[in-house]
Amino acid sequence: MGLFDDDFYSTKVSKRTTNKPIQVKRVRRSSWQPARRRVSALQVGLISGIVSAVVAVLLFSLLTGMPSSAPLAGASINPLRQTTGDPYERIVQAAAKVRPAVVSIVNYKDDGDGKPENDDSALGSGVIFRKEGGKAYIMTNNHVIDGADDLEVMDVNGENRKAKLVGKDRVTDIAVLSIDDKGIDTIAEIGDSSKLRLGETVIAIGNPLGLGDTLTSGIVSYTNRIIPVSINQDGVYDWEQQVIQTDAAINEGNSGGALVDLDGKVIGINTMKIADTGVEGLGFAIPANQVLKTADDLVKNGKISRPYIGVYTVDLNNPYAPIDEDQRKELKLPDEVKDGAIVLESQGPAKDAGLKLNDVIVAFNGEPIGTTLDLRKYLYDKAQIGEELEVTIYRDGKKETVKVKLGDKPEEK
Repeated sequence: MGLFDDDFYSTKVSKRTTNKPIQVKRVRRSSWQPARRRVSALQVGLISGIVSAVVAVLLFSLLTGMPSSAPLAGASINPLRQTTGDPYERIVQAAAKVRPAVVSIVNYKDDGDGKPENDDSALGSGVIFRKEGGKAYIMTNNHVIDGADDLEVMDVNGENRKAKLVGKDRVTDIAVLSIDDKGIDTIAEIGDSSKLRLGETVIAIGNPLGLGDTLTSGIVSYTNRIIPVSINQDGVYDWEQQVIQTDAAINEGNSGGALVDLDGKVIGINTMKIADTGVEGLGFAIPANQVLKTADDLVKNGKISRPYIGVYTVDLNNPYAPIDEDQRKELKLPDEVKDGAIVLESQGPAKDAGLKLNDVIVAFNGEPIGTTLDLRKYLYDKAQIGEELEVTIYRDGKKETVKVKLGDKPEEK
């Protein structure tokens, strides 16, 4: 990046004490004779200096890839600035480019008397990513708008607008809102998060602690971190979220805001941070490629369609919530069965197929299922709605196979 403004050489030459012009005499080649005149040490030094400067510039030109026709006089040469630019100025320009597309979101919840109440814990951020049909669409986190009775958006100019929920997805933690597009002139440009590099400078823009329009900066600490999450907030990890790790400060209220590269492109949606004693600089953002795919589906369909089996399970071998010996004896499992997902409740397709309490799921279509996470990942990544799935279970100690026709996962309230 262009940190230097120094001239690499100068064409300026100090004035001589004599004003006599240098005379050049044309002679015929055959009659050329070397001039018999003495050259002073000062003249030798001057000529050597000029020649050295020209040679140095030509060598620098070859090494840095500058064209040989670059001007050698009357202009300073600074190829670093021409190719990359001042990094601090780039931060300013990137922030100015995306800032008008970042909004603050207020989640109003009913206080029980039928009157919306401002819940400070529900303050968040969002990014305007599309405008069509008289509406502007905003991407944010699902947890920002979760449980809302009323939603309000405040733009960079301080104007408040009523917002409508278009769709949400708990698994990816993405939601989309819509507002009237009157006066909305800036749409965020979405970048390619797959091209992020370790150490790349990024900026986070959002509404931390209700202090809207706040900017922080940092670097990409990790491009593809896998974080276990509990979708149901029950303390059991049942999904893995792919995230960008950054040390840019992300605080409560930053959720749903933009993580931006130095080109002013949104490459992530800020979603979480690790807050603990002795922990600093661990913020996470959902990659833009994943966010945009989910957001587009939500705009188009109002929800994300995924295969649905209809079981609530707990892991047979869960270090956070292990079953005791008496519970294992009740399952009557063979000693060699160490992993699986215990059915606690079945409904929909699973209930129709006959799955019931204490059945232990160990395989889908012959592929081992050791945990609830394995179960979800298989359904969401490999299965299709309407597919007939072969489910291998242990029931009262005996191995059985049950066929389940997968349905469309109901929209979560």
